[in-house]
Amino acid sequence: MILTVTPNPSLDRTYEVPALERGEVIRATGERMDPGGKGVNVSRAVAAAGRRTVAVLPLGGAPGALVADLLDAQGIEVAPVPVAGATRSNIALAESDGVLTKINAPGPELSAQEQELLLETVRAQSPDADWIACCGSLPRGLAPSWYADVVARAHAGGARIALDTSGRALLEALRERPDVVKPNAEELAEAVGRPLSTVGDAVKAAEELREMGARAVLASLGADGQLLVDGSGTWFASARVDVVRSNVGAGDSSLAGFLIAGGSGPEALASAVAHGAAAVQLPGSVMPTPSDLDPAAVTVTAEVPADRVLKEPVT
Repeated sequence: MILTVTPNPSLDRTYEVPALERGEVIRATGERMDPGGKGVNVSRAVAAAGRRTVAVLPLGGAPGALVADLLDAQGIEVAPVPVAGATRSNIALAESDGVLTKINAPGPELSAQEQELLLETVRAQSPDADWIACCGSLPRGLAPSWYADVVARAHAGGARIALDTSGRALLEALRERPDVVKPNAEELAEAVGRPLSTVGDAVKAAEELREMGARAVLASLGADGQLLVDGSGTWFASARVDVVRSNVGAGDSSLAGFLIAGGSGPEALASAVAHGAAAVQLPGSVMPTPSDLDPAAVTVTAEVPADRVLKEPVT
């Protein structure tokens, strides 16, 4: 079982539009409504793969009730933490050329009692978990050290933990040595405080995160592929993608693929890339099923192309 923790979930509405024109009336060509939040998306991808998952998340108001109903309909067990504030609603506009514009609401502010109940719910659900995936931004009320507390408690209970967050929350959690962290290129650059222009730059940044405490770094480099840096070495993987429809949740699907395949080594990296590549070719935040995957399109190598210039360098 893969347990996910999403401190700031959402109700996501995705509209497919021909092009985004400011100040104009735009007619959508498609629309979806999904339960959102990075951890929620990991659970959705795990469930789509036919594996058991439990989602821990604070829920409040009518949007929270709808999120719970949508998750239940997808076969995901929900361990809700009732909160007074309403769950946030987000909007994504996906253009036909693959450009995505997102509007994310701030979400409710959690009280001290709600924060402790969230931690207690994670503890209660942890014994059956092969992995705990803590993902996304922190809602108002939670200190940047909150993820560090979760990692420490998880390790004390003997659980493995994957962390997908950014900024100070990531840096503070590193001191508790999470088993794997999954930054994208922008988050990786932010963590080390310098731009990334090449694959080699990204490798050095990932190695620095390991020096700060991460046991493994699964770094997404967008269209360039993914890196896995751990105690046994470094691997680089990429996949052929025919058409990009939406990258909403693609990184979360990738993390799910990594954990489903065991959460370590080149085989898990290949699974991560296959899931991420499949996700970007689906509409909105639809998560891939096994039939959507194309393992033959994935290439994994220990010969990292360090000099390759990133297609999307981070300045």
